[in-house]
This record gives sequence, C-alpha cells and structure tokens, in this order.
Amino acid sequence: MNSHTEQKIVLVTGASSGIGAATAERLAADGHHVVVGARRRPQLDELVARIAAAGGTAQAVDLDVTDIEGHRAVVDAIAAEHGRLDVLVANAGVMPLSRLDAGLVDEWKTMIDVNVLGLLHGIAAALPHFTARGSGHLVTMASVGAHEVSPTSAVYSGSKFAAWAISEGLRVESPAGIRVTTICPGVTTSELADSISDPKAREAMVAYRAHAIPASSIAAAVAFAIAQPANVDVNEIIVRPAAQR
Repeated sequence: MNSHTEQKIVLVTGASSGIGAATAERLAADGHHVVVGARRRPQLDELVARIAAAGGTAQAVDLDVTDIEGHRAVVDAIAAEHGRLDVLVANAGVMPLSRLDAGLVDEWKTMIDVNVLGLLHGIAAALPHFTARGSGHLVTMASVGAHEVSPTSAVYSGSKFAAWAISEGLRVESPAGIRVTTICPGVTTSELADSISDPKAREAMVAYRAHAIPASSIAAAVAFAIAQPANVDVNEIIVRPAAQR
C-alpha cells in the first residue's frame, strides 16, 4: 500500500466468486482490510487464504443479503470490531435470464429479492454508520443492463435499472461526506450465467459471452473509485469488452 493511502475497512457482498472475489483480492492488494460475505463459506475461506498468502488481510462472514437482520448484524459487527465501516461494495446479484413469455415467476422474484432488496438491505445496514461518522462509500454493482434491455433481460435489466436509481437516490440525498458509485459491467467472466435455466436464454448467452473480460477489469474500476480523495465522488463507471456493442 502506498504510504499516502489510508487503509479502509471494506465489506464486499457476493464475494464467493467472480467480480466479488476479484474485487476483494484487488482491494486487499491495495492495502485495505476486506470483509468478504456470501452464502458459500468454503469459497470465502479459500478466498481469505489466497489474500493472506498474497500478504493482504481479510476475514469471512456468512451473509445472505436477502436477510435484512442478518445484513445489519454483519455490518454492526464489523463496525464494533474495527471501529467503522468505510466502504460497502454491494456486489451480490443473480442473473437467471429468460423471456417474459417463459413465465419463470420464481426466478423473477429471486432477481428482485437479491438484486433490488439485497441492495436496499445493504444500504439500510450501512447508512446509519456512514451518517453517524459523516463519511462512507457505497459501491453498487449494476450492469450495462441498467441502460439497455435485450431479449431475455427484461426482469434482470429492470432490477439493474432499479439498482441504478436507488444508488442515484442515495447520492442526491446524502451529505457530502458520503460517496456513491455505480459500476456497470458489460460481459464479464463470472458464474452469473450458470443460473440461467431457460434453454433459449442459455444458448443465446454462449455467443454473447464470447468476448467476456476478466473480473479483475471490474475490480480495477472499483479500486479506482475508492482511491479518489474524499472530495471526489466517482458516480458511475461503465466497463465493457471493446467488442461489445
């Protein structure tokens, strides 16, 4: 860590794989203390071990973002142990794409529960701490789907439009000390597509993901936003493959 860089206490949700894991590794490499949360504890423990082996510091917590009380308990425990929470990277998300006429209502509900309510739960848990200290940084992981809708993405894009709007609402409501950044990844290597059960959507995703960029590219965008001086608020970054149109 650069001697001029202040170590921050960062909670990354959905950190068991993909963008969340890459973000945790990058921020730990930058010298921050990273708390990684997700439902899959074995993957979190492996991530913490990798970070430690690379010289960073991290700890794992069991976290289901759809559980508001659980989310509050995790954030409160971090603040109690470390004296503060500086950054929440609200990365947890799911993407079971399908056409609306497929009628996969349960999958629609899951996307709303994780992608929208999960973000709101994170804000509800972290905002009181940010407000009390007069500082804090929320980083929302949205998507290019927050700006466009393609066949099979209606509900997913709807959830990411909502994430964008909620984050922007927090930004305009918050005092100057609280920063809000929305990261909108394009096609990125991750496990998100593994949740697609609809055969047509799954087939379409194979070609769509041909030019995927690594999760580390998104992690670099998060690191950039966090590293800015306290008076600089990077509001939104869209990162996509050069080949994606």
